[in-house]
Amino acid sequence: MLNTLKVGFLLALMTALFVGIGRVIGGQSGMLIAFGIAIVMNVGAYWFSDKIVLKMVGAQPIDRNAAPKLYAMTEKLVQRANLPMPKLYIIEDPQPNAFATGRNPANAVVAVNRGLLELLDDTEVEGVIAHELGHIKHRDMLTMSIVAVLAGAIMMIVQMGHFAAIFGMGRSDDDEGVNPIVFILGLIVAPLAATMIQMAVSRAREFEADKTAAQLTGSPFGLINALSKLERGSQTIPSHANPQTAHMFIVNPLAGVKGGMLNLFRTHPPTEARIAALRALGGSNAPSPFSN
Repeated sequence: MLNTLKVGFLLALMTALFVGIGRVIGGQSGMLIAFGIAIVMNVGAYWFSDKIVLKMVGAQPIDRNAAPKLYAMTEKLVQRANLPMPKLYIIEDPQPNAFATGRNPANAVVAVNRGLLELLDDTEVEGVIAHELGHIKHRDMLTMSIVAVLAGAIMMIVQMGHFAAIFGMGRSDDDEGVNPIVFILGLIVAPLAATMIQMAVSRAREFEADKTAAQLTGSPFGLINALSKLERGSQTIPSHANPQTAHMFIVNPLAGVKGGMLNLFRTHPPTEARIAALRALGGSNAPSPFSN
């Protein structure tokens, strides 16, 4: 119920942002056009957000023959979690990372970067997959996917606003037109608002997914080691990730980008805090039951 309310709130908030941007760019007509676009985007985001996100990151489906170890590991974890088997996708990105998407557990997808399989050992990969299954179990994926799609759409309409600025600074069909200062402020505030929404959605859910991963694997240590490697990887290995999808990954894939507005906002809680929370769980020192 809570996630359903959250999805509804986010759709309403993103719609309001769309309408506001439309008003700033094109007055009454722009507002009506933006409202129509928002309605189409909301429907599309609900039903097709997973496909849109997978296309945004260039993910490709993989079968059992292509990744037998990953398939076997995931099958054992979903049995323990009492979940349907998700579809598995791979992203040709050298940075170790992963995310889950889909509107419900029956339509879930787990996507992993090539770097995750190459740089992490089996127990660490297992911890990451268990974390993503935690998102699926808590039904976080729809919320996170909708935010990614609508944040991308907001950035698109803001770019349209920049184009409009070149050819008329927000002129509209209204008698008075749009104040140029308001127009410029609108183009600045909208992407910041979209980023803040991404932050609010992602941060709290990561701790819950981490906790579920420790429960599914029987130990927090695989995920602890994985998070350490993922954090180092995000700092040193460039990623091809789209900024609008950054909040979906287990760690921020753009953490290594220095300077600019990206450093003012975090889409994830600090990795050190996540590791500390996992250590506080006091899990067993025994190796993961699925690492063999």
